[in-house]
Amino acid sequence: MCLLAQSRLPMRDTALLLTRPEPQSRRFAQDLGAHDLRIVISPVLHIRPRPLEPLPEGLAGVIFSSENGVVQPGDGLEAWCVGERTAAAARAMGYQPRATEADSARLLAVMLQEGVEGPLLHLRGAHVRGDLVARLRAAGVDASDRVVYNQEPAPLTEEARALLDHEGRVIVPLFSPRSAALLAGQLGAVQARLLPIAISAAAASEWRALRPGPVAVAERPDGAAMRRACETALAQGPAA
Repeated sequence: MCLLAQSRLPMRDTALLLTRPEPQSRRFAQDLGAHDLRIVISPVLHIRPRPLEPLPEGLAGVIFSSENGVVQPGDGLEAWCVGERTAAAARAMGYQPRATEADSARLLAVMLQEGVEGPLLHLRGAHVRGDLVARLRAAGVDASDRVVYNQEPAPLTEEARALLDHEGRVIVPLFSPRSAALLAGQLGAVQARLLPIAISAAAASEWRALRPGPVAVAERPDGAAMRRACETALAQGPAA
């Protein structure tokens, strides 16, 4: 799916390949607002919700490491969230976000610093990095998890393949280690000059494991920092 975004950022001979699920990719494209920039959306994974089960009684709070985990009402329950988008989704579903951090490691540190008490439930996808529940248990906190959605791999679209088969720069934001590995594993030989931008060192490492070479890493593991990194790449022009 191709978009043309509008703003004062130069296009030059550059395109943007977004591989997050479509709603998040569209939101990122709108936030970036690059002038006449060709933006191709080709998710490398799809979010598939699992059947819902009632939340256990007696919970002290829940943990959300992604907005995709916010799938049922919270009725005022406390929520520990990774990312502002996740916190906003939780708030909209009736939870009370108690802390919001950029990644799970920072969230864990805050939780332990504040002396969090359980029982806690991590509502998550089938694939996660950094076992929050195991670390909480190791610190003596009553915690468990429940998988509420799957992240199913998806092939690149024909439009994305065509983009990669032509010369020119293609900025490739990598929003997670798994999506970085899924994308890198599909690419093979391409004509385009890829400019990967990773949200974290872990995402950069997964990419380099399959496609050695330079990878820019955002200054923080969040969407705003990824947007700034993409803006920097756009401003540098075709010789960058």
